[in-house]
Amino acid sequence: MAYVTTIEGLAAIREELADLYRDLHQHPELSLQETRTAGILAQALRPLGYEVTERVGGTGVVGVLRNGPGPTVMLRADFDALPVQEKTGLPYASEARATDGDGHEVPVMHACGHDMHAACLVGAASLLASAKESWSGTLLLVFQPAEELARGARDMVADGLFDRFPKPSIVLGQHVAPLPAGFIGHGSGPLMAGADTVRVTLHGRGGHGSRPEAAIDPVLMAANVVTRLQGIVAREVPPSEMAVVTVGRLSAGSKPNIIPDTADLGINIRSGTPHTRALVQASIERIVRAESAASGAEREPDIEWRESAPVLISDPEATATTLAALTAHFGPERIFPMPPVTASEDVGVFGEALGVPTVFWFWGGLEPDVVFKALAENAIDKLPANHSPHFAPLIEPTLSTGVEALVTAALAWLDS
Repeated sequence: MAYVTTIEGLAAIREELADLYRDLHQHPELSLQETRTAGILAQALRPLGYEVTERVGGTGVVGVLRNGPGPTVMLRADFDALPVQEKTGLPYASEARATDGDGHEVPVMHACGHDMHAACLVGAASLLASAKESWSGTLLLVFQPAEELARGARDMVADGLFDRFPKPSIVLGQHVAPLPAGFIGHGSGPLMAGADTVRVTLHGRGGHGSRPEAAIDPVLMAANVVTRLQGIVAREVPPSEMAVVTVGRLSAGSKPNIIPDTADLGINIRSGTPHTRALVQASIERIVRAESAASGAEREPDIEWRESAPVLISDPEATATTLAALTAHFGPERIFPMPPVTASEDVGVFGEALGVPTVFWFWGGLEPDVVFKALAENAIDKLPANHSPHFAPLIEPTLSTGVEALVTAALAWLDS
């Protein structure tokens, strides 16, 4: 079997991949700043025989391995980190700090598992390159930056990803999650929500805290906006539709006795359909403008829509083909269905740009007994999940499972 031939070299590179993972985890880099990480990933591919191109769409890395006639299969991993202070206590925990896009010094952590994604793709690249006799076609490996800003995929496409490199017939990707390590979670059709972020600046009139009547208080204005926004999902979105509205940032003022001129809000929304997305966006703008007017603001609020990721669709037919291969390898007892999740991913941009199917799945990174116990006690939400300062996937069997899943999925689409 092609898979057996290809995977048999995993044991020989397992510790090397673990070292790579620990290094990436200990040295995370924020979105659009991933220069060290990109260089390490590019260097890892070159000895394997891949044609390597760096700085695609910013810090993106592309590897191409041509191996005779056959389809082109794209494997994608992201590799940016988050402004999170790590609290895992691991010996390889991050102590990194960086300056973010707004000029603030922040801690940096791989709190979403992108370091694991990148290490697994390097492992899959190695195994597939060392067993070229077992498959035919072209591998397109895409290491994508800036996923956390929902722009890395668009940046790479805009930089000519599919003009400069072979066009794939399918896009394959995966995400580590707070599931039992060694297990694969899958879905078909709409799998992850669409995401949009908006920055709102409310304009008041500053003054002394002792004389609020002489000012227009943007802090009170912002507080009313935050409260009123919670009614969108509760009162405007049908219960059958998926939507989330989160105010993740509210910033105003410099001293307790000064009423500031402005207040800034960072608002994130998740939606399951274009209709719901448009409804929520319009409602946010209506509420922001109405509260501004109700407060007597002398200037209209600034509303700037920023990052955006589409609903991630795991193509049903292509998913069935890929899932059959994953089930044959891992066994049905390690494969389970998942409902759509409200988290988001921009990997779907690649498939949409070409009109080819995308297949995406999740794989577990937590101690299985801990997850199963939490499930039995209805306490799954208490487990450290993606974006938590405590999120730390087990190196094994997480790393091996991720490598095996990528190799299995790729071979399901390459000629044998």
